[in-house]
Formats: sequence, structure tokens, C-alpha cells
Amino acid sequence: MLSTMQDVPLTVTRLLKHGSTVHGTSRITTWTGEDEPHRRTFAEIGERSAQLAHALRDELGVADDQRVATLMWNNAEHVEAYFAVPAMGAVLHTLNLRLPAEQLVWIVRHAADRVIIVNGSLLPLLAPLLPQLTPVEHIVVSGPGDRSLLDGADVQVHEYEELLAGKPTAYDWPELDERQAAAMCYTSGTTGEPKGVVYSHRSIYLHSMQVNMTQSMGLTDEDTGLIVVPQFHVNAWGLPHAVFMTGVNLLMPDRFLQPAPLAEMIERERPTYAAAVPTIWQGLLAELTANPRDIESLDQVTIGGAACPPSLMEAYDKLGVRVCHAWGMTETSPLGTVARPPAGVSEADAMGYRLTQGRFPAGVEARLTGPGGEHLPWDGTSAGELEVRGPWIAGAYYGGADGEPFRPADKFSEDGWLKTGDVGIISPDGFLTLTDRAKDVIKSGGEWISSVELENALMAHPEVAEAAVVAVPDEKWGERPLATVVLKEGATADFEVLRDFLAEHIARWQLPERWTIIPTVPKTSVGKFDKKVIRKQYADGELDIKKF
Repeated sequence: MLSTMQDVPLTVTRLLKHGSTVHGTSRITTWTGEDEPHRRTFAEIGERSAQLAHALRDELGVADDQRVATLMWNNAEHVEAYFAVPAMGAVLHTLNLRLPAEQLVWIVRHAADRVIIVNGSLLPLLAPLLPQLTPVEHIVVSGPGDRSLLDGADVQVHEYEELLAGKPTAYDWPELDERQAAAMCYTSGTTGEPKGVVYSHRSIYLHSMQVNMTQSMGLTDEDTGLIVVPQFHVNAWGLPHAVFMTGVNLLMPDRFLQPAPLAEMIERERPTYAAAVPTIWQGLLAELTANPRDIESLDQVTIGGAACPPSLMEAYDKLGVRVCHAWGMTETSPLGTVARPPAGVSEADAMGYRLTQGRFPAGVEARLTGPGGEHLPWDGTSAGELEVRGPWIAGAYYGGADGEPFRPADKFSEDGWLKTGDVGIISPDGFLTLTDRAKDVIKSGGEWISSVELENALMAHPEVAEAAVVAVPDEKWGERPLATVVLKEGATADFEVLRDFLAEHIARWQLPERWTIIPTVPKTSVGKFDKKVIRKQYADGELDIKKF
């Protein structure tokens, strides 16, 4: 027996139509670094998205599911591409501007991008790569930049605003299959080549609904969200799509991602919400400590992409800013868990929940798998690799323009679950606590040591700015932890002090014997600690090691 409900496709087009009409007066504010930011209403975004679609179809000949790439900061024009490209039936491909040049070239060629929309300020990054970007036929430049860098390139160059000028502000959007590709992102390729994840219209729509749930971000049209997480990083955690459901105003930082301009944005534009990785919040905290600003408008922030140190969460609590932990990855769109404490718990008990990665929403099923392939209970103590499945979880990777989707055995189980590579425990009420990445767990003498636990404990020391812990070979134990520490300016703590401090928080057998001071922790393109760099530096003898 079938239902009697209408079969209406869940598409990005419907998000665009809803947001640009029902929430037409909501605004996107783009920071310019000048006295007055640039402001555009959702209604104007809708009209300009239609103009962009006309330009791509009529002027540039984009047809069917061809890929249109963006190499852009967070700004209103990037949001226009977020909607215009999928709604017209093409596929939006956001390019990670922080990837090494050779990876960017590989990704563009693998995705067969036909058009690249680029911010003018990023032309010095793009121009040298163009001779290798053989699929690309058109470059659309948005905003100021040195256009002469494109002279002689074997592509057609267009000005974004000139391309849109005079185009109709309405578009006959096609009725699309909700399972059709809408957007794609590539993993950062820390091991092997980057892998393409292709999101459907349906997955984006359902993910947007979950982002707006009270137990997720819980934002309304009275809120303004400062979206620091890059639009090239898993669709800015789904927020640009989600806000067109609810009318949340957006504050976009463009290229002004340094602590000082972020602090000024918060003081002047009064956002109530913000989202970014921990390194952004650590930098902002240091800025606010040195140069206090009025940030009392900021009620809550979402921290994801890496574990939030408890000391950082507590520091923002003192500023009146509630930190909400979340977990996800490119393959999960990315919302996988959100750490909102259950109702009725005391404030003291709530902190324990907030320090987890969070609870699984209804759209995400999870299980833990042991080293022998056995499924482990949700008892809060049994640790295994996290596997997930759901309507916004990847079931395969993109095989290229001429290839079939592929499912590596180390990434997908035989029954189709995504292997996250994260090791953790799950409480009986569905709260996830990650203890490490599978590749970063320190296997010492038959026991596991969590590098994340050691890092969080170290970063609680008042003189430590950052700390990263990696496994290094040990003749006796197989592996032992190496602690790399970034001290705050003017700090006087030595290794003995830090080791004694650490001994107050962890078992003594887990204490690192090897220590070193580094100027900064290497970061990946999305701001996570790049531990493979530290391991290589150690192997090559580049670190000054103190051994106890």
C-alpha cells in the first residue's frame, strides 16, 4: 500500500524560492574592511541567483550536470553560486583555496570543472595553475584583483557583475530529481589523493532541516550568524543552505579572517551566533585578552572540525559565550552530532555532556566496531571505530568524469556504513566521545593512549597556547607519546613543570618521555592539527627533543 501524499522533490531550488520570498527581507552582510560592509537581502540574492543562472546557461553554455567551481571567500556572491548552480541543474564544486597547488590541479581535472568563479583577490593563486587546468574554459572574476595575471591564459575571462548585468531576475528553474547531484567537495587528501563527495539535492534539503532543529543550531530570523567556517569546507557546515529555510541573517567575513577584524565584526555587527574551528576561537580569545571588545551580543558558537579543548570552552563561558561542540566530516555533510546537554541536568553535569562530541540526531545511525569486526555496545566504556549511515552520509566516492563511484574497504563496510576513522565511545543515551583518530591513537605496550586527551590536558595549562601529541617509535613499548608544545608569549614554564601539571590529570604511565617546543602547530587546509608533518619532522631529526 502506498501513501496518498504528494511526491514533491526536495531540492535546493525550493530552499532558494522559500528564502527569497518568505524571508526576503533577511540579509547577508559581507565585511569589506572599510567603514560600511556590503549588504544584500535574501530577495536580492534570489534575483541575482536567477541572473547568474541565465549567464551561466546563455553566455557560458553550462548545460546538464556540468561542474561550476568556486574559488572564493565567504561572501554574498558565493551564496548566489550556492543556489544558482544546483537550481539550474548543474553541480557546484567548491575549491579549497588552502590546498597545495598540485592537489588543486588534480581536483579540478578529476571533477572536470568547466567554469571557475573566483574572487579577484585569489587570482595570484589561480593564474599560475591555469595551463594545467585543461577542462576549464571560462573564468568569472568577482571583486577587485589584478586581471592582468590572466593575460595570455587559454580561457575566456568574464567580469562577474558584467555577466549578470541586464539578465532577467527570474528563471524558469527546472523540476529536478531530488537524488540528482547538487554540489561536491573533496576531502583534504591527508593520505593519498583527495576523494570527491557528491551531495544530492535531497541530502542538502534534509541536512538543512536538521541544522535548524532546536537540538542542533536552533536559530531563528531574529539571529545573525557569523559564518567563519569556509564555504569550501563542507558547504560551510550547511549553514548557507539552512538559513534560507528560517531567515537567519548572515555575516560573512570575506577574506578578513584574522582575530582583530573578527573581533571588530562582532562588536559592530552584533551577531548572536558564530561557527568556526577551534584555532579561530583560540586566536580570537588571545585578541580579546590583549584588546578587549564588546562581544556580549554573541550568545553561542559552534566549534567543530577538531576537538575543542575544555580550557577554551571554559574561557568563553567566562565571556558569556556558550560553546556548543559538534562533530562531522566531509562525508557526513557534515552534521553528525551536536553536544547539547539533555533536559534536567545540573550545570555541573551539563559540562560533562558539552565536552563530548554530542548526541546523534535522528538522521544519523551510529555503531562502534572493534578490531575483530565485532559491534560494541553503547555503554560509555567500550571503545571502537565509529561507523555511521543516514540520508546525508556518503555511500561512495566520486569516480571522476568517466569513472564509477568507488567504495574503498577501509572507508566503507561491506553493508554500506561509512567508516569514519574516529575511535570513541557512545553513552547509552547516544552521546559520542571521541578519544582519537584511529591513525593517531598511540599503541603503547598493548594499551591505547589518547593523543586528544593529552593535548586537552596540556592546553589547560595557563602558559600553553597549543599542544599536539603524536606517536613515535619506542624500542621497549612499540610507541610512546611525543608532546610538542607552543608556549604563550612571555611564558616561563619548562618541561618539568608541564610534565608535573600533566601528571595531575592523567595516569603516570601515559606521561610523554619526549618533549619539544615548536613555534606553531602545523595545520591542514581546514585548520586541523597536521600530525603527519610533526611525525616526519621527528623522523628527520628536525626537532630539538628533551627526553626524560
